[in-house]
Amino acid sequence: MPAYKAPLRDMLYVLYELMDGESVTSLPGFEDFSRDTIEAVLGEAAKLCEEVLQPINRSGDEEGCAFENGVVRTPNGFKHAYDAFRDGGWTGIACDPAFGGQGLPATVDTLVVEMICSANLSFGMYPGLSHGAYVALHAYGSDALKETFLPKLVDGTWSGTMCLTEPQCGTDLGLLRTRAVPNDDGSYKITGTKIFISAGEHDLTENIIHLVLARLPDAPKGVKGVSLFLVPKFLVKPDGSPGARNGVACGSIEHKMGIKASSTCVMNFDEAQGFLIGAPHKGMQAMFTMMNTERLAVGVQGLGLAEASYQGAVAYARERLQGRSLSGAKYPDKPADPLVVHPDIRRMLLTQRAYIEGSRALAIWAAKNLDLAKRHPDPAERAKAEDFVAVITPVVKALMTDLGFEATNLGMQVFGGHGYIRENGMEQFVRDARIAQIYEGANGVQALDLVGRKMPAHAGRFLRSFFHPVSDHIAAKKADPALAEFIGPLEKAFIRLQQATTFIAQRGMARPDEAGAAASDYLRLFGLTALAYLWAQMAENSLPKAEEDPFYRAKVGTARFFMERLLPQTGGLLQAISSGARTTMAFEEAAF
Repeated sequence: MPAYKAPLRDMLYVLYELMDGESVTSLPGFEDFSRDTIEAVLGEAAKLCEEVLQPINRSGDEEGCAFENGVVRTPNGFKHAYDAFRDGGWTGIACDPAFGGQGLPATVDTLVVEMICSANLSFGMYPGLSHGAYVALHAYGSDALKETFLPKLVDGTWSGTMCLTEPQCGTDLGLLRTRAVPNDDGSYKITGTKIFISAGEHDLTENIIHLVLARLPDAPKGVKGVSLFLVPKFLVKPDGSPGARNGVACGSIEHKMGIKASSTCVMNFDEAQGFLIGAPHKGMQAMFTMMNTERLAVGVQGLGLAEASYQGAVAYARERLQGRSLSGAKYPDKPADPLVVHPDIRRMLLTQRAYIEGSRALAIWAAKNLDLAKRHPDPAERAKAEDFVAVITPVVKALMTDLGFEATNLGMQVFGGHGYIRENGMEQFVRDARIAQIYEGANGVQALDLVGRKMPAHAGRFLRSFFHPVSDHIAAKKADPALAEFIGPLEKAFIRLQQATTFIAQRGMARPDEAGAAASDYLRLFGLTALAYLWAQMAENSLPKAEEDPFYRAKVGTARFFMERLLPQTGGLLQAISSGARTTMAFEEAAF
């Protein structure tokens, strides 16, 4: 397994030099988080990921989880690692101090999540699901539920899940059949089966809190009749400790392509006692609060795995001797040149690098707006940030997981045949990355969300939260000859995005299949334009320091590669979008 070293310098660069981290830590409630404090937090997170989580990544993949008599055992070392993780306070770094959390900004938490995903994605699933449950319960739970369950979720003594999917319904949650029958004491009996439940059963915590979608007896049909319930594995005694076993049990665990050390469970609820979260029939509202948090985190999973793969690929390309440079031997004292001298190897490494550093910037841009939406004292600024988070969430989730899978495949390719061998660790990154394109809403669904919901919402208001800053930046920098090689390609991509938006808006209103057929290409075009906007800024602030510092010199070089070699995809994407839905939808169904 390749060694992992947290890219702290680049993280701090994005946070402070690109995204003006001081503007985040000056928000109400964040004043105590100085740069020194945040650097110390990130440094300790890096140490934990490098020294505790990464060493059990491959062994966890090979051993997997074990299921016997309803009990799930995580791989060797996971319980010890989780105890260290919990004792270090990492389960609550971005949680409300009122419930024992540390209250750090989302920007900082996002960087910590990236490190965890690079080091050991399977491990990260356990606290990751707990944080999602925390978010939903914090936003919609009653005071009594919050007082009982949030402190234990925050300190990691208990963990959480989200139970949506059933055998007959995945994306279409209006088809779910799990029932909730009222009890006389105000609680509910929950009965049904949920599948694909990450961290549904395990041996890391003393209790597991399931957030379950179910229907009340008088529920309307479809998603408007779905309610959200909290169902603990163990009922809670008056003193707050776990009591009797509730009517929920793991029926089996899935045998998966990747993230094998994360228990993915079939969960059976048999008149389990549950407690309503939020209003009856409004469960989707509460669940989407949780899911949107998870979708941003899943995008970061793609980034984290790409970074780990890139580090392994770079190390191998520097040490593996194969052939001579096409332009003549670069290391004549050696029997062959290292792989890194070859153009195609450099193409793959630079593609990884450009996507990784661009995605990191995109993730922190989204996280910064999460912080602004929650903390900015001006309601108008909060609303603008909320609009941006709404439109960028499907882009972050889908683009960054697509690019993460592409990057891990490139990393494996750099190794050649040795990349396909388990012992070298590169193929695990590919397998682990693949699920991120599927769960928390498959990427095609994210694309439909972007064109079907976010694009037309409020007469295009969500889109303007992205379009306006990009347009303003182009207008402000277009006349600067030093930036022409970056602003010119950005402007071309942005024009293509505007043309695609107009095409879909006009065609999609009359023929919805037109929008559906264009959706995935449109999301990719949107995402690449966002990366181009960020790369243009990174090039601009790195150019003055590039001569003296190789870090900034590499930034400028990577920006050039992105603009010249990767951004031209946008031309093909626009052409595909403009071709319309005819060839897709006219194909005879019987011919498939």
